Amino acid sequence: MGDYLKDFVEQVKAKNPAQPEFIQAVEEVVPSLGPALEKHPEYRKAKIIERIAEPERVIIFRVPWEDDKGDYHVNRAFRIEMNSAIGPYKGGLRFHPTVNLGILKFLAFEQVFKNALTTLPMGGGKGGSDFDPKGKSDSEVARFCQSFMMELFRHIGPNTDVPAGDIGVGGREIGYMYGMYKKLSNEFTGVLTGKGLNWGGSLIRPEATGYGAVYFAAEMLETRGETLEGKTALVSGSGNVAQYTIEKLLDLGAKSLTLSDSGGYIYDEEGIDRKKLDFVMDLKNVRRGRIKEYVDKYPKAVYTPVDKKLDHNPLWNHKADTAFPSATQNEINEKDAANLIKNGCYVISEGANMPTVPEGIKIFVDEKILYGPGKAANAGGVAVSGLEMTQNSLRYSWTREEVDSKLYDIMKSIHRQCHETAAHYGQIGNYVAGANIAGLIKVADTMLDLGIVG
Repeated sequence: MGDYLKDFVEQVKAKNPAQPEFIQAVEEVVPSLGPALEKHPEYRKAKIIERIAEPERVIIFRVPWEDDKGDYHVNRAFRIEMNSAIGPYKGGLRFHPTVNLGILKFLAFEQVFKNALTTLPMGGGKGGSDFDPKGKSDSEVARFCQSFMMELFRHIGPNTDVPAGDIGVGGREIGYMYGMYKKLSNEFTGVLTGKGLNWGGSLIRPEATGYGAVYFAAEMLETRGETLEGKTALVSGSGNVAQYTIEKLLDLGAKSLTLSDSGGYIYDEEGIDRKKLDFVMDLKNVRRGRIKEYVDKYPKAVYTPVDKKLDHNPLWNHKADTAFPSATQNEINEKDAANLIKNGCYVISEGANMPTVPEGIKIFVDEKILYGPGKAANAGGVAVSGLEMTQNSLRYSWTREEVDSKLYDIMKSIHRQCHETAAHYGQIGNYVAGANIAGLIKVADTMLDLGIVG
């Protein structure tokens, strides 16, 4: 089986030579699937992993738009419809200058496994554009979003493909895109998630990824008879995921020490309490400022700007019990992982997608710490997106308490699947193997049921 998996990875590399993030995602997932493929030779015969690693459809299109000065711009946009075996394609849209085909294929590939773990009927997809909303006026963002949707609307629908937000795509962008979709399609359906509460959105959706990552960490700790009460945490990022990770950590009695953005990070030894968190939310969500402004308001905190010459991220070199990487892919390298272990961190729950490089993951697994990979730990966001789809289908809205309760139950279920699957395949405590194998089995069994075209 080892030779088969190695050959498969080499085939992926040969077919996708300019897509390092996608190759990295495949290399992270595939080796852990060996025990499942040994037990289920029918998966190999039906070329299941070969089919899962190849998108069902890739859509690439241009997005022309006009800025406030009357100048024209053209961006490239994508939608990766990766796998629809268990439901409509589901996954976010990312607007960021780094967006390219390889990054979106990695995200879509991860999404297939993540969505399978949620217990909800959702396939995997991802999309976005190299457009940068940062520094753009509302009217410029609106014109871009409307132009973007003029093409995307042909390929999505409530029973086909249901995009959501991601980096650079929040409530504002979803609103502009949904308005254009409604205009073009002449119908009001749940085709996007992350919508406003007045027009089909779900309570808890902005909070869901952060809340879910904390719930997953709490479940991992429970296997050792511990709770988050009194624990310290390192949190990266300062967007929705990081903000609501800190909020839920406060609810459960933990203290967060850090936040970051692309310019640098803050370290607050006293901890980020609710008043400070309110300041951050206003800074980032309303004023769209930089995290360095935190130390102007709270001078006891320390701001460290990004130093690209460093071979590590100093944010991960502070003493703490837990870590919640919530910024972007590959933000924890091998040295960062070693620093986390050295400083006593033994719980890591990934709020971002693939934030740890393979060498870092190996350190976490070898050290047998409680390490929750993103496809499991950050599935709360897509889980509540799925709940939003259900509410849209019912023409009904659940209360905040109902949605939060369902999210908690889903995260408990994801943890249980990962924990029990890892144990079943002889890898007790290895949440990477547990998540990958559990996700594979659900998708693979469905693909077998649907036949070669499924």
